Amino acid sequence: MRRLSDAKDYILTAILLLLAIAMMINRHDGGLQNARIASITVLSYLEQPLSVIRVYRQALTTNTYLHRQNIQLQDELSRLRSVEEQNRILRDLLELRQNESNPVIPVRIVAKDLTGLNNTLTIDAGTDDGAKVGMPVINSDGLIGQIILANRNFSQVLPYSNSLFRVSANVAESRAYGIVSWPATMHNELVLNHIPQTIPVSEGDVVETSGFSNQFPGGIPIGEVTAIEPGDGIETQTIRLRAFADLYTAAEAFIVAFEPDSLIQELEIEQQELF
Repeated sequence: MRRLSDAKDYILTAILLLLAIAMMINRHDGGLQNARIASITVLSYLEQPLSVIRVYRQALTTNTYLHRQNIQLQDELSRLRSVEEQNRILRDLLELRQNESNPVIPVRIVAKDLTGLNNTLTIDAGTDDGAKVGMPVINSDGLIGQIILANRNFSQVLPYSNSLFRVSANVAESRAYGIVSWPATMHNELVLNHIPQTIPVSEGDVVETSGFSNQFPGGIPIGEVTAIEPGDGIETQTIRLRAFADLYTAAEAFIVAFEPDSLIQELEIEQQELF
């Protein structure tokens, strides 16, 4: 009986010990849970500014990448536009070459001086290529100028925007005849003088070389009429033109293999000797 009584005490003690351990575990788990909740709350407050910083850094990285891609695309677009413009110019020059009645020599403009009154251009064709002093230089838009110097490989051109440039011209619509020169104002502005006031001229009319001077073949486009003003003479008018060919953007051109008629030149020399 004593042993059973002692065993009951041990059993009761063990049960009470297990209950105590269970209660301790339950209380400890609640503490961990509370600590877990507290840590999650703190981290949630810290996560918001950290997430903003992370999003900002990602946005900076994305923006840098997109900026680099935009520069590359702009560069590619610029090159494609340049190629397209060059193809258009070459197509126009090819068409001009096929339609031109006089033989033409394709050239490139290799130097420009368009900063003063005595402007000049240099082209990459000389006497070895058939270029001669006096020959006109044109592009698909119209008249550029006239060769004034030539060596074996290069020629210098007197452009229309030079104070010494003169060309015999007429208004295509009325065939009114005059002389075109550069008034030394805007680089692409020209004037047509000696047109009688009795001949009607309208804005938008085309002015082209007349062929009367024996220096240029007839029919080369020069420009279009932009304004009509009273001239210096009592019965004349001054006609302002916008040149078709833009000297600043011109890069390719043709030399028109046109030479003055020697018989006409001889007559002009004889006429000068008479008077």
